Amino acid sequence: MKNIDLVIIGGGAAGLAAALSAKHQDIQLMLIEREQTLGGILNQCIHNGFGLHVFKEELTGPEYADRFIEEFQEENIQVMLGTTVIDIKKDHDFILTVTSMKDGYQHITARAVIIASGCYEKTRGAISLPGERPKGIMPAGSAQRYLNMDGYLVGKRIFILGSGDIGLIMARRMTLEGATVCGVAEIMPYSNGLTRNIVQCLDDFNIPLYLSHTVTDIKGKERLEQITIQQVDEHFQPISGTEKIFDVDTLLLSVGLIPDIALFDSLHMEKHPTTKSAVVDQHLMTSVDGLFVCGNALHVHDLVDWVSKEGNLAGLHAKAYLLHKKPKSNLKVDVIPGSKIRYVVPQKIDFGALDEPITLSFRTTEKMIAGTFKVLQNNQVIAVKKAKYIAPAEMETLEIAQDAFISQDAITLVLEES
Repeated sequence: MKNIDLVIIGGGAAGLAAALSAKHQDIQLMLIEREQTLGGILNQCIHNGFGLHVFKEELTGPEYADRFIEEFQEENIQVMLGTTVIDIKKDHDFILTVTSMKDGYQHITARAVIIASGCYEKTRGAISLPGERPKGIMPAGSAQRYLNMDGYLVGKRIFILGSGDIGLIMARRMTLEGATVCGVAEIMPYSNGLTRNIVQCLDDFNIPLYLSHTVTDIKGKERLEQITIQQVDEHFQPISGTEKIFDVDTLLLSVGLIPDIALFDSLHMEKHPTTKSAVVDQHLMTSVDGLFVCGNALHVHDLVDWVSKEGNLAGLHAKAYLLHKKPKSNLKVDVIPGSKIRYVVPQKIDFGALDEPITLSFRTTEKMIAGTFKVLQNNQVIAVKKAKYIAPAEMETLEIAQDAFISQDAITLVLEES
């Protein structure tokens, strides 16, 4: 059995950043990655647009990953590649069961763990698409991996359900490879992707976006042959007479991402119903002492730069925890998402360890040209931020100074239209 101080699960943008910031001469550190290479999902994202905030230049996904991988390798951090964590328990320390083709089953003990395992795509089964079940229906990310890493074009006539960023990027990618993308349907009245991706991936290629539409029928025997989309009302029910039929051989799904943390349910950590992940405090620690979560394993980010920055914070906080530089406290209060706010991270504030400004990351429930975010405590405003072009697809942040709090009561974040 290996005894480690800190284990980081996941070698993508969050895990690499966490490992680099957590490195310390008095901490034995190990990173575990299930793939044979580091970099995670970045390895299949060959388009540019990464690194504008972290590196102040535009990079492709593999280029962005390489920056962190090179630094990681220079630091000689212990790593287990091609290794999957299949179980985790906690007594006094964490006990991880891992397996690999090379070494078989192993047990590792750790004083602290950072979950940086990323997220996975919703499939057809998760959204209950009606109709027949032919080949040719798959998540957009799977199609991206087939094309960018395996050189395989999954279809020639494509329709995309959902306007998440992966779907939008694949609309452009498939078009550039010679496929015909007939359109993108989005059940919401607004896009769930970044504005720049709507412009660069759809508008620039004259690919239509059908807002408030969804797929209501699928036809095909061995292979997908035809889909029907319909407009939906405010209750997301199909409106009769709005049917549009498309002859296609492939339907790509870009209908949402879910944090990949099911393995850790055995630890009984508190979870949030909206993010589908752990409830954390400002140090990114869960309700389980010594267990931290960051990146897309905590909540789905729209930019990998923010994933790396959050991973960096998780590493710093885990290091401080192991070196006993953070006071322990049970004085935790709620951060409540108020009017027009979908969710907020962190969901708790530990007032017994209020040693630095707190940054709230959150998403709204509606689009707005201009608005004001306010943090309220005891019905008094303790922090304000004005913003323009607010959209549910784009994550917002707001910083609260540690001396801004007027009590140790819960705080509420609201959005008001300007």
